[in-house]
Amino acid sequence: PRSDCLAAEQLCLSDSICNATYRTLEHCALAKTHFLPLDRDSRVRCLNAELDLGNSSLLHCRCHRRMRRQEQCLRIFWTVHSSMADGYFSLETSPYENPANEEHWKTDYNKLAALISGKDCSQLAGDATNPCLTATHVCNLSKKCVRLRTDYASICSRGAGSEDTCDRRRCHRGLRNFFEKVHEEFTKRILFCPCQDELCGERRRKTIVPDCSFQYNTKPNCLWLLDSCLEDHICKSRLADFQQNCQPADLSPDGCSQYKHAACLQAYMGMIGTPMTPNYISNSSVEVSLWCTCESSGNQKEKCDQILGMFESNKCL
Repeated sequence: PRSDCLAAEQLCLSDSICNATYRTLEHCALAKTHFLPLDRDSRVRCLNAELDLGNSSLLHCRCHRRMRRQEQCLRIFWTVHSSMADGYFSLETSPYENPANEEHWKTDYNKLAALISGKDCSQLAGDATNPCLTATHVCNLSKKCVRLRTDYASICSRGAGSEDTCDRRRCHRGLRNFFEKVHEEFTKRILFCPCQDELCGERRRKTIVPDCSFQYNTKPNCLWLLDSCLEDHICKSRLADFQQNCQPADLSPDGCSQYKHAACLQAYMGMIGTPMTPNYISNSSVEVSLWCTCESSGNQKEKCDQILGMFESNKCL
């Protein structure tokens, strides 16, 4: 298996040649992060350093969504692959290992009741029409699920709706915590519960407390949203993962290239709690979008539409 980037970095630093190459790449990545223009010689030097790593485990290392020190691991990945982030849409390689498999991701919502055996099922009798409410009850049976869900809900609800008091960064961190640390059995049910009516749809749309995590007072331009994402190691990594796993394909039965629907849903969940947090756009549909607009994008309108289209009209998603 590929080594994780923290272990690969340690290995590289203990070798004098690899160490020197890696230090060069750190300078390249730093220049990129601070948007310092590199002259032609420097760009060539950066590219050569990346090529020099050749078969080093550093070049093929990956990170895990649920690992400790995840941000540090991602920083190492982007240091080694700094040339990949040149264009808006060249984030082709995800820094994450991809553990998703289809079977693991199929949820039979009728079997939810089995999880609640031993509980008073009469209290759930009225929830047949609201699978999102049932999913919440199931979450309440897990100490971890209910604790982390209560955590983000209380942070994100504090002063929600008014720019001054909603702590969006903390809200996002709470959401990421929930989706990273709670078992997918619970999180995917809460986020993807199938609804027949608007009451259920509203509950689903409000899962992530959108007043704080998703909406601003005025819709920002999608390019601004993308820029703030690319400045953040976690967001940039989740976006790369999303781009890799949510490629639409017309001829595929599930609309995804390489039958990646399960991996795409997992990548979508990874975007929640980042500056590019998506959400359902209404109570009556499963369409999702980013909270941004492409009005007044000038000559970058096409690029902007592309960003919005990754979510709004993505067959795979």
